[in-house]
Amino acid sequence: MKFLVLGSARKPGVREEAERLRPLLEASGEIVAFDLDQSLDLSELSADLAIVLGGDGAILRSARQMGYRQVPVLGINLGKLGFLAELSVEEARECLADVLRGSIPTTSHIMFECVVHSDSGKSTYLGLNEIVVLSGPPFRMLEVAMDLDGTEVLRFGGDGLIVSTPVGSTAHNLAAGGPILGQELSVFAVTPIAPHTLTIRPLVESAEKVYTIRLSHTGGAWLVVDGQDQRPIGPGEYLEVRRAPVDFRLVRTPAHGYYRALRDKLRWGTPPNYQPRSHP
Repeated sequence: MKFLVLGSARKPGVREEAERLRPLLEASGEIVAFDLDQSLDLSELSADLAIVLGGDGAILRSARQMGYRQVPVLGINLGKLGFLAELSVEEARECLADVLRGSIPTTSHIMFECVVHSDSGKSTYLGLNEIVVLSGPPFRMLEVAMDLDGTEVLRFGGDGLIVSTPVGSTAHNLAAGGPILGQELSVFAVTPIAPHTLTIRPLVESAEKVYTIRLSHTGGAWLVVDGQDQRPIGPGEYLEVRRAPVDFRLVRTPAHGYYRALRDKLRWGTPPNYQPRSHP
């Protein structure tokens, strides 16, 4: 079996835990990349499993590093929430043998391509969570319009717009008031950021359609991909968001799951914690 060992060495404990795992992995196969700086281009490498240490941000970066040759990811959480990096170091060691035997299934999740069109050509960004069109300096209101397969579906003034995958629905989309999506759906959530209207609401639509985003005012507008890569949106440029031709694959252990993570980490879907009133 061939392994990628990835993660962010800026997180405390990542390098130490990766080195502890190295002998175990080398005894079971070949490590074809050991990258804790997240600087390598992995798109031409062939591997059977990517072990990513850190947090969800490390997994997002690793997914973009792998490009159009996605490898199943086993996430080890050394960060904060850990929706994708769901295992502790101890749990990862316990389940690694099962993973190597192939007895733990993987789940598939859609990714997106965001194509920026300009007079000089186009640039394509691959991502897993979301794209955000956001107002930047001088922080004026943006006039945003979005088409679906050529039909206009919304137009508003506000601070920006989020187009999120199901995996990204619990990130910036959730914080902006967007819906929580089942992670294995083939849909996008479209969530306006601070729209200056009382009528607009978040929208969930098929990921098989093309989402075209145009700005009538581009002064200070920025594109942010997965909260990590960003670039300004220049005059005359517009964006197209579509489902990528490749899926992200995640190793899911039986003891963990999406809704358990929502309950444990965000207290979603749980009853109030009623406390008896104390009397002086």
